[in-house]
Formats: sequence, C-alpha cells, structure tokens
Amino acid sequence: RTFYLIYFLTASPGEKTFEVKIVSPVEQFTRIWIQVLDRRDGSFLVRYRMYATYSELHVHVLLKNEHVAKSPFVLKGPVYHEGCDCPRESGSAWEAHMHCPPSFAQIERDLSFYPSVDPDRNAQEIPQRFGQRQSLCHYTVKDNKIYVRTFGEHVGFRIFMDAILLSLTRKVRLPDVEFFVNLGDWPLEKRKPPEKLHPIFSWCGSNNTRDIVMPTYDLTESVLETMGRVSLDMMSVQANTGPPWPEKNATAFWRGRDSRQERLELVKLSRAHPHIIDAAFTNFFFFKHDESLYGPLVKHVSFFDFFKYKYQINIDGTVAAYRLPYLLAGDSVVLKQDSGYYEHFYKQLRAWEHYIPVRADLRDLLEKIQWARDHDEEAKKIALAGQQFARSHLMGDTIFCYYYILIKDYAKLQVTEPKIRKDMEVVEQPADDLFPCSCHRTNVRNTQMLCLLCSLSADPNDLILLFAR
Repeated sequence: RTFYLIYFLTASPGEKTFEVKIVSPVEQFTRIWIQVLDRRDGSFLVRYRMYATYSELHVHVLLKNEHVAKSPFVLKGPVYHEGCDCPRESGSAWEAHMHCPPSFAQIERDLSFYPSVDPDRNAQEIPQRFGQRQSLCHYTVKDNKIYVRTFGEHVGFRIFMDAILLSLTRKVRLPDVEFFVNLGDWPLEKRKPPEKLHPIFSWCGSNNTRDIVMPTYDLTESVLETMGRVSLDMMSVQANTGPPWPEKNATAFWRGRDSRQERLELVKLSRAHPHIIDAAFTNFFFFKHDESLYGPLVKHVSFFDFFKYKYQINIDGTVAAYRLPYLLAGDSVVLKQDSGYYEHFYKQLRAWEHYIPVRADLRDLLEKIQWARDHDEEAKKIALAGQQFARSHLMGDTIFCYYYILIKDYAKLQVTEPKIRKDMEVVEQPADDLFPCSCHRTNVRNTQMLCLLCSLSADPNDLILLFAR
C-alpha cells in the first residue's frame, strides 16, 4: 500500500531539498520505494510503497543531513503492506483511524431512494430487467469473502470492482452485503418514485437516473495502483503542474476524442479562435472525421503538459469526463461544462469557487475565457481553491472511506440475509508468495494511510508536526 506525508515551507527551494529514508530496526533489509514530490507551492509530498511487512519502521526526514523536527518518526508495528490480508475486525475503529467523515452527502442522497433493500427480490428481478442488455456484476460479501456472478457480454471492467473490494477486505471486515454493479458508462435506473426502483451501483450518475454512485473506476484504480502500474494519479499530478501561473500560456486547452457533439463544436470553435482556444482531437470513433471541419488528428499530449496552460476545459464525453479530479489537482483553472452527469463528488463543488461554469452548449465559453483573462487574480484564486478541494476530498484515504461507508450504509438497508447465489464464484485474494505476511491484528494500529502534516519556517527546528494515522 502507499503511504504519504506532507510538509510545508514558505517557498519551494527544489525537489532535492529533503532526503527521506525509511528503515527497520528489526528486519535487516527493507524493500520500500520512496518518492519525494515537490508540489512547487512551498509544500512537499513524500510517498512510499512497501513490498513487505515490517515489525517497526523509522522514517528519517533530513535537511542537509540534519533531522527535521521530531525525525525520525517511529511507526510501531506490525506495519502491513498492501497485499497483506489482515483486516481490522472493528469497522468503527478503522473509520476512526482513517479519519473518515461521519457520512457523505451523495451517499445519503442516493440511498434515500431505497428505504429498504431486499437481496432475495433483487437477485431475481435485476438480472431479469437488465441482465440481457447490460453488463452487470452481482456481488455478495459473506464473512469478508467476495463472491460474484457476471451478466452480459462486456464484463472486463469487473477487474476494477474486484480490486477495490479485495483491497478493502484486506484492511477491514466488511458487513455481509449483496449488491449489483453496473459495468457500463451510462447509469441504468431511469424509473422514478413511486415506481419500483432497483438499486444499482454505478461509476457515474445523472439527473435523470437513480443509480447509487461510486468513485469512478479510473480514480479508484489510480488510488490502488499509485506507485504501481499507473503514472497519472492524484499525487503525481501535484508534482507536475507545469510553470508558475504568470508563465502559463493564457490559452484554454483541451485534448480528447469525439465522444460527444459538444466536443465537435469545441474543436470548431478552436479552429475559428486559435488564439483563445487550443482544442484538438487525438482520436475519432463516434463521428465521421471531416478534416475540413475539425482539422487533422494530433498526437497524444502528456496530461502533465496540460498544465502549461492557464485554462482547462472539462467537457462531457459519453458521460461525465473522468479527468476532472486530475484537472482540479493541478494549478490551472477549470472551465467546467454544465452537465446532467456527475461523479461522486460533483455536488460538493461550487461554481465560481472551485471552477468557472460554462453553459452546456458552450455558447458562453469565449466569454468565460475572456473573463478569466480580464480577472487574472480571481481566476488564479479559483484554480487554487479547486486544487485544495482535490487535495482534501479526492485523495486515496477519502476514496477508501467513501467505498466503506457506502457498503456499510447500504448493508443496513437489507431486510433479508445476503446469500451466496447459484453460479457465483469466489474472488480470491492474490497470492503473495514472495512476501507472505502473518497477521497480528490484536491491538495493532491501522497503518493504511500515514499523513504527516508539517509547517516549516526558514529554521528546520521550527517545524510543527501534526501526526495522524
């Protein structure tokens, strides 16, 4: 699993200012990958991923070979690595140590449509209603073991849901629960009360549906695979925000594929006003590629290079554009299209505080870009507020909390016992033969997420530390 710590200075003196070492006084060898990320705003983020379990760890934070503040910081063990199947029995204790909020407004809103949930009824009715035309997973968690049956032809995205459930059950005991997950883009439950609704978990919601929204598969994978197989995640973005605000290109930027009509209009607008908007397609799939209207396809641009530009356009694709968390985490200002689709956190965002709103038809886009150009300090303030929102609400610890609280609260609505249904298969924990772990969970701290928040003046001895686990 990946842990992180954050420390702040008054200015950024460079990414090699601090040296971080993590050692074990007990085990002879430590296999820990460490990255120091300079967020270029006077703060640093140190993240590390363990590939074994340790009895105890000492975290050394050094400035010019001198320990900073109370360094070394001691983690009394055992400290478990991501692959270690060692769940905490008490969910409330896990929530407390993760500093989970009491609830999430989106979860409360989504579950309000379902005063009770009947697993027996759903097990019959949901496959009959959706199973032939849609791609679904039917999950049961029983005694902290995961069982699943798939419906539909295109079920490859099941791997993302399997992964978060496996990761959660390694960390905390989940309640017995039975639920259905939609593997497609579009939310499914279009009925409205007083019609009979069926609870479906989806990665995206809309104003016209009643699905129960989870963090997107993209954001979820970036959390699970931080310092793993993904390069774009909510921490790596923070270290790759491009030049300082005054040096950014004062042009609105967008790249993507043709998955929505408004994207076609955006590219045509860019071709008419290239000094204001730089928008181009990297791929055509849904519409006919007319080069006279939309110009040639362009090469892929690294997401980190987006932040060379002050203004980032976020526009829907087939559903909500799943890039928004990463755009917010940068330090450019986001111009967000009004949309009927939403991710799990959209309702926490406030227009003109975290982003600049743009009409769904984009008719006021040029006007909004010009406003940002004419009000540079206000636009910068909105950019930084959006960035702070992402840092506070879209990091890995909050994503884990969201999934756990959603499953816990949904389980409370069940009026019949969750069952392991016919044709379900067990979802096995991955084998960990290289670094097997022994679970010693009695009276052991939960070290899922380590966060060290520090404030540093010119003198490293003035460091003030807040330690949270």
